[in-house]
Amino acid sequence: SRVRTHHSSTSALGAMATVFPADQAIVLGGGLAGMSAANTVLENGGNVVLLDKSSFCGGNSTKATSGINGAATKTQKDKGIDDSVDLFTSDTMKGGAKKPEVVKVLCGNSGADVDWLVEKFNLDLSLVARLGGHSAPRTHRGKERFPGMTITYALIQMVEKIAERTGKAKIITKARAHKLLTNSAGACVGVVYEKGGLDFQEHGPV
Repeated sequence: SRVRTHHSSTSALGAMATVFPADQAIVLGGGLAGMSAANTVLENGGNVVLLDKSSFCGGNSTKATSGINGAATKTQKDKGIDDSVDLFTSDTMKGGAKKPEVVKVLCGNSGADVDWLVEKFNLDLSLVARLGGHSAPRTHRGKERFPGMTITYALIQMVEKIAERTGKAKIITKARAHKLLTNSAGACVGVVYEKGGLDFQEHGPV
């Protein structure tokens, strides 16, 4: 198998939250979660390699038709909608969530995440609706028919633009990750992926 390695650069070390020196992060999956992670790495001065098993990025996120939930967003405040992280957390737990620690992070970050999408990617999320299971209007979208597609593609385009203009981002499609690389301490330090019948490696936090 072919192996590609990347040497550390001191400029990026401080920005990478990792257990070993690395100049890039590896993101698996090019849906909304993966693209959010990739853009966050780039915002904080790191390099990113994004792997997606499909021939194009987007994943299931592009099929979302309702919008994105966020509590205590700037849009809600502008519209006089009374909502809070605690209320969103309570609604989510009542809905059958089984991991309170995950719900706490999901709901706690939701408002800032929606604001980030609006401000960083110039997205229209000005329509706010109350959907089933929610105690307040908190599902944000624009006027498009498929808000998931609009949101996800905006993030994809940002990473693609940086990849085209600089060497800080790289998107590899038709790449099936099948093994995580670990060091002697058991920390994940890279990934093995298959593309075109050959195995490749990328080194860095995954």
